[in-house]
Amino acid sequence: MQLRCGIEPRTLAALTVLLVLAAGLAVHHYWTGRPETVRSPSAEPAAPSAPEQGPSPGAPAGPAAAHGAGRTAPRGAARTVVVDVTGKVGDPGVHRLPTGSRVEDALRAAGGVRPGTDTGALNRARVLVDGEQIVVGGPPGAPGAGGTAGSPGAGVPSGTGPAAGPVSLNSATSEQLETLPGVGPVLAQHIIDYRTQQGGFTSVDQLREVN
Repeated sequence: MQLRCGIEPRTLAALTVLLVLAAGLAVHHYWTGRPETVRSPSAEPAAPSAPEQGPSPGAPAGPAAAHGAGRTAPRGAARTVVVDVTGKVGDPGVHRLPTGSRVEDALRAAGGVRPGTDTGALNRARVLVDGEQIVVGGPPGAPGAGGTAGSPGAGVPSGTGPAAGPVSLNSATSEQLETLPGVGPVLAQHIIDYRTQQGGFTSVDQLREVN
């Protein structure tokens, strides 16, 4: 090589080293760039979430679904209803009952109806409203008679004359509601549909919510 090409031994050694390095880099590049089979990671089961802790003692009561009312009670609402049962019962007075109780439960808590008392006007299946008054054996049309709400404004005076008693929004029939000023058959039916969905009226102001 020295005689034919005139290459010095040092230069030849350097070229040899460069060729070896280039060949090594080419082999390394080819080896690292080859396709490889990769196994997908197996799906691991998610760690179970920590159970929700219930309210601590003394904390406000959480939301409670109003039984039969078709709506949810506001946060912090009491889990009991307070009703005043008067008239011909064994133990008249104020009684506390669980939310969702009905008139029948209130009569039972008041010691039951006295024998011989006419309870035809009572709707024993109606859901109780907090703060209402139930009059057992009272005259028809009296506030609270028939298991109606006795809160302020729950009875609307009838427009049939001075002798007529107030009409209860929670127990009046369609014909009785039509005796009110400005109430016809259609509006009377809407009032009945509203009280069925909402569980009864607690104030006359709720009439504004009726379609």
